[in-house]
Amino acid sequence: MLVRRERYLSRLKTMVGTPDIKVITGVRRSGKSVLIKMLCDELFAEDPTSNNVYIDLLDLDNEPLLEYHRLHEYIRGRHVGGAQNRLFVDEVQLCSGFEKAVNSLHARGEWDIYLTGSNAFLLSSDLATLFTGRQREVHVLPFSFEEYCQFFNVESAVDDAFDGYVRRGGLSGSYAYKTDEEAYGYIRDICRTILTRDLVQKFSVADAQVLERLSEFMMDNIGNLNSPNNIAESLKAGKTPTNHVTIGKYMSFLRDAFLFYEARRYDIRGKKYLQTQAKHYACDSGMRYALLGTRNMDWGRMYENLVYLELKRRGWEIYVGKLYQKEVDFVARRGSDQVYIQVSDDVGSEKTLEREMAPLLSIKDGYPKIILARTRHEPYSIEGVKILDIPHWLLGLQSL
Repeated sequence: MLVRRERYLSRLKTMVGTPDIKVITGVRRSGKSVLIKMLCDELFAEDPTSNNVYIDLLDLDNEPLLEYHRLHEYIRGRHVGGAQNRLFVDEVQLCSGFEKAVNSLHARGEWDIYLTGSNAFLLSSDLATLFTGRQREVHVLPFSFEEYCQFFNVESAVDDAFDGYVRRGGLSGSYAYKTDEEAYGYIRDICRTILTRDLVQKFSVADAQVLERLSEFMMDNIGNLNSPNNIAESLKAGKTPTNHVTIGKYMSFLRDAFLFYEARRYDIRGKKYLQTQAKHYACDSGMRYALLGTRNMDWGRMYENLVYLELKRRGWEIYVGKLYQKEVDFVARRGSDQVYIQVSDDVGSEKTLEREMAPLLSIKDGYPKIILARTRHEPYSIEGVKILDIPHWLLGLQSL
C-alpha cells in the first residue's frame, strides 16, 4: 500500500516556486525516492500546464546522464518557455560532478529544483559546500506510528498495532516480509550498507570494526547519557581497542548518516545548554531489534526513542532537561512554546508515578508538564501534570 506522507508533502508544497534548491535527506530506505516521485505527480495533477521533468538516475535508460555535462545539456533541452519548469532528480549523487550541473541550472533561474540522494553523498554537513548555501533541506524520517497504521489499515486494536510498530519500526520496506526474521534481515542489510559502504568509503574509516561496535553500543544505550570518553572506556573494557578522539569522530559520522540523533543537555534552572554528555536516539526502533534482539530490553527507553522521533517529526527542538540532581527526559521547544516531558512504560504503580512526577513538580515555571506512558486511558491530570497514552498521542488523538 502506498502511504501519502502528508507532513512532508505539505512542507515541500509550501516551497514550490521558491528560488532555493530543495534537497530531501534522510536515512537509507526512509522513503525519499517515493516522496519525490509522489510530489512530482501531485504537482502535475494540480497544474497540468507545468513542465515537470523527473529523472531517476538508477534507471539504466538514464545511464548517459551520469556525466554532469550530459545531465546539464539534457535538462536544458527539456526546458519549455512560458511554463512553470520543475526539475526532480532522484539519486542525484550517481552523476559524478552533479553539483556543477545543479548549480549552473540554478544560476540560470529557469528551474524549480528538487533532489534526493544517498545519505552518504548528501549529508547535512555537505549541503552548504555543495550548493553554497542556496539549498533548503527537508529531512525525512521512517514511517510514524500513524503512517504504520495507514499502511496496515488499522482502525481498531491500536494497542496491538503499537506493539507491532515498536518491534518492526518504520522502515516500510521491511513490511513486505512475512516473518520477523526476514524483516530484520532486511533492516540489518540497511545498517551494514550504511556502515560498511557509505561511511567507511566516504570517510576512509580506518577501523570498521570499531565503527560497528560503536553503533551496537549506542543502540544498546538508547536514552542513556554518554560521552566519547565513557564510550571509549566501555569498548576498551570489552576488548575493542580505541580512544575518545576516534569515538567522537565516529559518533559524528553516525549522526551525519542519520542513524542516530543527539539530544543535548539543558540546565532548566540556569537556562543554558551543557556541553558535557548527551543522549542519542536511533532513527528507527526496528534497527535496535534487528541488531540486538531483546538483549537488555528496556521498554521505557524504547518508548522514549519513539517519543523523541515523533517530537522531531512535529518540528520540536528536543533537549534533555537537568534540574539540580534530577533529570527530565525531554525539554521540547518550538517557537515560543516549551513543554517538559517524562516518558514511562507504565505509571500504574504509585511508586513509579511518584518517580516520574518528581522532576516535573520541581520545575516552578508555567510551561506544560506531561507524562507519556502506556496508560490505555483517556488523558487525566494529577497536580497539574497531564498524563497521556503514548499510542493515542502518536496518532494525534491526545495532545500535549
